[in-house]
Amino acid sequence: MPKQQRRTFTAEFKKQMVQLYENGKSRAAIVEEYDLTASALDRWIKQSNSTGSFKEKDNRSAEENELIDLRKEIQRLKMENDIFKASRADHGTKVAIIQNNRDKYSVSAMCDVLQIARSTFYYEAKEQVNEYDLTEFVAEIFHKNRRAYGTCKIKVKLHERGFVVSRRRIGRIMKEKGLVSTYTVAQYRPHQTACNEATTTNVLNREFEQTEAKRFVVSDLTYVKVQDRWHYICVLMDLFNREIIGHSAGPNKDAALISRAFATVQGDLRQIQWFHTDRGSEFKNQKMDELLKTFKIGRSLSMKGCPYDNAVAEATYKIMKTEFVNQMNFQSLRHLELELSDYVNWFNNHRIHGTLGYMTPIQYRYEALKKVV
Repeated sequence: MPKQQRRTFTAEFKKQMVQLYENGKSRAAIVEEYDLTASALDRWIKQSNSTGSFKEKDNRSAEENELIDLRKEIQRLKMENDIFKASRADHGTKVAIIQNNRDKYSVSAMCDVLQIARSTFYYEAKEQVNEYDLTEFVAEIFHKNRRAYGTCKIKVKLHERGFVVSRRRIGRIMKEKGLVSTYTVAQYRPHQTACNEATTTNVLNREFEQTEAKRFVVSDLTYVKVQDRWHYICVLMDLFNREIIGHSAGPNKDAALISRAFATVQGDLRQIQWFHTDRGSEFKNQKMDELLKTFKIGRSLSMKGCPYDNAVAEATYKIMKTEFVNQMNFQSLRHLELELSDYVNWFNNHRIHGTLGYMTPIQYRYEALKKVV
């Protein structure tokens, strides 16, 4: 098994994590969604409160560095001892040990050490789950995903853990525990309707299922209250994998807001072939035309008075309103920007999408790359 590359974090990223914690996001949620260690987050919080610097040399003495090294060594030895001491145990004991340690260590690694096929472990583990454990798992998945998942997505996440459970059983557990999804109405599904014709070409033509990354990027704006003043959010979504590739927030509904969203896109903007939006005035002015011309991005506009031509962007904002905006009380523009960035990270890396076969946008992109190779 190849050695995993050590992750590095910028001071700006560490500061952002501390601000999320100070704004009320739970420690467990930050660790889960950003794939951090609890000790790293705790260290950043302590550094921010004590010296304001995230440099190790500014926060540790030589004795503290030595103590941390010793603790890491003890933890490593403990892990090896936990796993290897069971290498000669009977089959049932090995399965139980993997089950009891799956929150601490990789299931794959433990199966390799104990010489048990992963499929065998998952098959036997699902037989061992009792009603109490299942209830705890359902509640955990529900709360870790912004209380947005219903029975279908919870079933998928349980299956990833090796448990095959019906949606009816999950629904009964949710009802008993009072777990009500933030979705209270059925999600909007676009359908054909008569529209006024427009002279501007609609290149997208409602072909929302794309097989090429960044062939069509769609966008729209939505409003959000920051204290007593309206602010606006802009997101750019790649139709290929429903990934939010750019985002911005600001007090004005104008082209500058959209330009800032483009500025957050990673990679070469010339990879974007077409940019599709509705006919809002903020999407049609000299500044926008110059940006698209500079990066050779084609333009596609919805027909006049026809929201269904940009249905994916419209539906995404309905999702954001339910899962994000309606659950927050923004105190400042900086607070809004911080929480928006956090939501986009969860949306792309952790939120499973039914239209993507219950994969996250990032998972879907990686799987597509594997098929190409």
